[in-house]
Amino acid sequence: MKETFHEQLQSFLNCSLKELFPLARSMNRKLKFFVGPTNSGKTYNAMEELKKANSGLYLAPLRLLALEGHEELKEANIKSSLITGEEQLINEDASHICSTIEMMDFNLDVDVAIIDEVQMLDDDERGWAWVNAIIGCPSKTVIMTGSVNALESVKKIAAYLGEELEVVKHKRKTPLKVMEKHVALDNLEPATALIAFSRMDVLKLKQKLQKKYRVSVIYGNLSPEVRRDEAKRFREGKSDILIATDAISMGLNLPIKNILFTTDTKFDGVSRRKITVNEIVQIAGRAGRYKIFDAGFLGATRRDVLNYIKEEFEQAIKTIKPPYKVKISTEQLLELSNHIKTKSLVKILKYFKVNMKFDGPFIASNISSLIEAANIVDKREKLDLEKKYLLAQAPITTKSKIILQAYEAYIAAVIKNKVCRYKPSITLPRKAVTQKDLLLVEDEVKKISLYLWLSYKFPDIFIDYEKAIILRNSFNSFIEKTLKSSLKVRENNFDKKNWKSKSRFRRR
Repeated sequence: MKETFHEQLQSFLNCSLKELFPLARSMNRKLKFFVGPTNSGKTYNAMEELKKANSGLYLAPLRLLALEGHEELKEANIKSSLITGEEQLINEDASHICSTIEMMDFNLDVDVAIIDEVQMLDDDERGWAWVNAIIGCPSKTVIMTGSVNALESVKKIAAYLGEELEVVKHKRKTPLKVMEKHVALDNLEPATALIAFSRMDVLKLKQKLQKKYRVSVIYGNLSPEVRRDEAKRFREGKSDILIATDAISMGLNLPIKNILFTTDTKFDGVSRRKITVNEIVQIAGRAGRYKIFDAGFLGATRRDVLNYIKEEFEQAIKTIKPPYKVKISTEQLLELSNHIKTKSLVKILKYFKVNMKFDGPFIASNISSLIEAANIVDKREKLDLEKKYLLAQAPITTKSKIILQAYEAYIAAVIKNKVCRYKPSITLPRKAVTQKDLLLVEDEVKKISLYLWLSYKFPDIFIDYEKAIILRNSFNSFIEKTLKSSLKVRENNFDKKNWKSKSRFRRR
């Protein structure tokens, strides 16, 4: 008897997630979880297993980490390729691949794969990539590394898959101690990292402290290249104090003795709230680097902040709970389009979230950034649905006018199938005068990242790859020089009226 339309739709909406990855299911995979705190050697031990494998894959949470993994394998005389959203350095003789997790190939089988920072499966924007990797990575041995708050989640997913799981527990190699008293900003010792939770606060602290100390800074808006440069200066002793956001909580091995919180609140994109024990533990773990210090110290620059940190640090970390979020695949998108008779990306994404059901501990989800981009591409009726979805996954931020204007122009180029050259939005002056000046250069680097991402998706349209790389190096160099200098970077209440007269930049 022929199924009715309603029955076909209901059948489609009940999905077995593990069956979406047939190559992984055809392999007799073994799962390992190297679990432990920061400074426990779990990632080091995982990389040692990867180096011994005939073929391997390192899946990184950050482009910076993928690059470091690539360099580590090269130093061990292991041929490897590097694949991120912005670059693909392919070695035809490579036995290993280092990749950002979103770029993994589910049709390429290897002997050993590392899924780094597996606790990221709880991330609202990117957690789906870790879920897919755990379920679908086609490797004989899959080694996950991460913190203990992900242990129950990994066990649940392994049980769902019916695959063997070996848990290898790692202990921290140096003790982490909480300070008894807060530390004043005028009494900092070398190898101290100050933690703030916004770019503006980091730059304000830099401006204040650079009169007395040599300072490096790290925050999320900086490109991986600049972060590496700032980290290198601190690592080599060319700066005494590191001022950073929670961007240091992942991926950077730094010679930090003391971690001092300057505040106990952060804006999480929705509201200002107190930081959690999980966030404190992840950041504090960077103190007391093994073989450099005998212990690490956790403290604060204010008495009230220290009291909160002490109280929260004694609490048990919060275990990641199911369900785990799953993003729509291209195949599901096209199927749903046919079933519900629409080419609107936004409508399909919303329908997916409400109606799609998965077996196991998973839930259909939408990413806020994907919905924001979908609202933009949906206005372009000449785009087919598959291109809409591809473009909606581009690395954009709707907070930057430079990037939004470029995104609109790049979408137009795709529609017209017309070559799009890279054109900078600003011309570099000799130096930055205001925080806004510096932010514009940082956004220009992000705009270049967008162009490079598109150059791999549409190589016949976005052909200025080499030019974009050269410009990125130039803009990054400017940022590095600005951050190294003792230049007073003033705050500026930016408005269009006085932009031309006050800024040293010229918009193009």
